[in-house]
Amino acid sequence: MARSLFSILSTVLSLILALLVAGCGGGQYSANTPYLGGVYGEGTAGAPRDTVSYWDGDNASGSPSVKISLGEQRAYFYKSGVLVGVSQLSTGREGLNTPIGNYKIIQKDKDHVSSLFGDYVDSSGKVVVPNVDIKKDPKPPGTHFQGTPMPYFMRIVSGTGMHAGYLPGYPASHGCIRMPEFMAEDFFKSVSVGTPVTITN
Repeated sequence: MARSLFSILSTVLSLILALLVAGCGGGQYSANTPYLGGVYGEGTAGAPRDTVSYWDGDNASGSPSVKISLGEQRAYFYKSGVLVGVSQLSTGREGLNTPIGNYKIIQKDKDHVSSLFGDYVDSSGKVVVPNVDIKKDPKPPGTHFQGTPMPYFMRIVSGTGMHAGYLPGYPASHGCIRMPEFMAEDFFKSVSVGTPVTITN
């Protein structure tokens, strides 16, 4: 009984810790990333199907644009003013808010890796300290920094961009705009440097 209770408490504490330390570049990402509204496609056993995110822009023509609603935690993708895709998001958490305003895509990097957030790993690649911020967390001796992958990164301003990432169902990043990987891939292939991005409350 005591062992079972300890196991449950350890699991709960691990989940809470993971949510607290997941930053813009942190957390897991995949096409089956869990988030508010479930997972896309078949997903994880018992998880509801994603009924919000969709893409219908492959055969649409015209100039792309993106509108992001922080309040709704959704991104809307348009071609020539016609809505062709919607994605659920996880944007910047309180104190690390995603900036509001009118921007443009200034960089695309399919295989982007964070230069600020990641793990300290040893020479064999084993994680020694997970979810670090290199500006704040001291590096243990014998380790090196390994940045968190941020696939399909679309930079809009300074260190902020859209990318595939962990979506817990609420704002949780260091300011970036995380989306499910399948949606990040669709957005990525459809934008170019200069595509307008509007972010509102």
